[in-house]
Formats: sequence, structure tokens, C-alpha cells
Amino acid sequence: MPETVVTIEGEKFFINGRPTYEGREFRGKSVEGLLFNSRMIQATFDDENPRTRSNWVYPDTKKWDPERNTEEFCQNMQGWKKCGVLGFTVNFQGGRPIVGFRLRHSPDEPGPNPEVYINSAFKRDGRVKEPFLKRMAKVLQQADELGMVAIVGYFYFSQDGLLGDEDAVIRATENATNWLLDTGHKNILVEINNECSVAHYAHAILQPPRVHELINLVKSKKKDGRRLMVSTSGGGGWLPPENIASVIDFVLVHGNAQDPGSHKDMIETIRSMPAWKRNPSPIVFNEAGTNVECLFVCAENFASWGYFDAGQNNYQDGFQSPPVNWGINTETKRRFFDAVAQITGEGGRRSQ
Repeated sequence: MPETVVTIEGEKFFINGRPTYEGREFRGKSVEGLLFNSRMIQATFDDENPRTRSNWVYPDTKKWDPERNTEEFCQNMQGWKKCGVLGFTVNFQGGRPIVGFRLRHSPDEPGPNPEVYINSAFKRDGRVKEPFLKRMAKVLQQADELGMVAIVGYFYFSQDGLLGDEDAVIRATENATNWLLDTGHKNILVEINNECSVAHYAHAILQPPRVHELINLVKSKKKDGRRLMVSTSGGGGWLPPENIASVIDFVLVHGNAQDPGSHKDMIETIRSMPAWKRNPSPIVFNEAGTNVECLFVCAENFASWGYFDAGQNNYQDGFQSPPVNWGINTETKRRFFDAVAQITGEGGRRSQ
């Protein structure tokens, strides 16, 4: 039975019928209903390319182990929650797993994927891969038990090219949506694709002029009268155009390379959009860097903020470059989690 139910009322998130951070203020401004979060995109990561798999080996075993990665992810969730972080973003195709990783492949690499690693829960025809689903199921179950919300992305640029054609993308969207509904978990928000505005997507239906088609497809799928709440994101500073803004259930934006003032400008611009005025909804940054001053500005302007720390593939820094240490083990990580604890009133539960 699901233990965590996320809902949206206006600009606020509710968990099990109560607003998040109920009654809490920060610097005289209410943060009730926000969803402070972190980009934890590699929770189910695996690399099916034997030539690049060695990039991700653990320092102690000298081997890559996707099950260990997911298990350690789940073991650390409670620590994030204790600091007031209620949400995290994962993705069926992960994210770029190494700093500075090249976007071009050599002729003998498996095409049409523009990156040499292979991390996708989808087969070429859009069917799903059971090992990825089993790992995602563990993540969703642990989040459900802890009262946390999972923002689940479907596609990542430069991995979407592993899908053979547009029909496969549509089939993958249907399969992922039906699977998420079938889990019974109600702590899920959907992000169709990470940064639909970047130039690297292979399929037109994953780009801004048409991605609303997939948003509407997700909204059309129901189980026992229930559907998933869905949005998509763009690159740092990007704001959704009318065709997207008019159909999403919540606004997802990225704050990469944006200073605190730019974050505030983005929030104000979103609230001035005709689509948002017609149907106000939560504004969520789910990837925005490590600058906690941006977090504070968002809290003061009633927008949720998401930490993004790429890391260095060293089992220490960051949350994106495997092998990932999912603990709050560096000063940069502690700065974020302590800031969320300060905002949300979890001061007695800080990371140290």
C-alpha cells in the first residue's frame, strides 16, 4: 500500500493531505508547500557498453556494480530527508556520467547513440528493460516509505538516440507511464525529458515545439481513475513557451549558470505568463548548481530549488559522476543540506 501521496493545490505541494513544511517561514516569508530537492539522476545507472564500463569502477573493488549504486542511494535517502530535502530527481536514462565527457562517438561505437556509454531503461523499440525497472522500483519504494517525492524523468539528451524512431519514443513514454502507474506509488512527479531545449536531442518530439504531445500522452494514461502529474525542463535560464506552459501540471526550470538575481527574474517572469496566470502551479528548480544563495532567493520568492553537484567520478564529490558517494560527505554537500535544514526548521537534524 502506498504510504506517501503527493498532490498539488495551486502553487503548493501537499504530502498525505498536508502542505509540505507546514507553518514554516524563512526570513518572514512562508515556505509552506515548497519542495526542496536535489538532482540524484544516477540512482539506477548502468553502462551496457563493455568498453566504457571501466570508467565507473569503485575504488575498493575495482568493479562497477549497478546494484550497489542503487542500494547505497536508498541507504542515504533518510539522511537527506532529515535535513528537510523532500524531493529528488532520477531518470530512466540517467544524465551525463562524467565531467567533460565527449558528445561524439567513434565509428565502431553502437549507433545511433552520440555518447559512448549506454545507460537506458529502454530498448531500441521502446520496450523497457527489467533490471532498470527493478532498481527504479527499489528507489520508489524507499522514497514512499520515507515520505519523499521522486521526480522521475524519462529521457536524456544523447541517450534518446538509442530509441530507433519516433514511434519508439512514444512507446517508451507509454510503457514508462503505465509501469509507474502499475507500481501503485503515489509519490511520483514526471519530467518527460531533461532540458528539452538543448540541441542534442535526436527526436523532434522531445524538442520544445512538440514535447507537449508527450506531456498530453502521459496525462491521458490512467489507472483506477488516477494519472501522473507531469512537466518537462529546459536548459539553465530557459522558460517554457505557451505550448508547454499551457499543459504542464507544475513548472520545471533549471538554474544552471544563473545568479541569485536571475533566479528571481525567472520566477517573476513565470508568474507573468498568461498560461501560469490562468492556472497557477508550483515553480520548481530541479537542477541549479551548488550556490545556496540561489536557494535562499527561491525560498523568499516561493519557488522550490534543486541542488546539482556534478562531481568528479571519484566516489567522493558530487551526485552525478559515478561511482557516486550518495552521502552528505563533502563541505559543498553539507552547505546545501544545512541550508535546507535552516529554511525548513530541521535545525536539530543538520548533516554534521
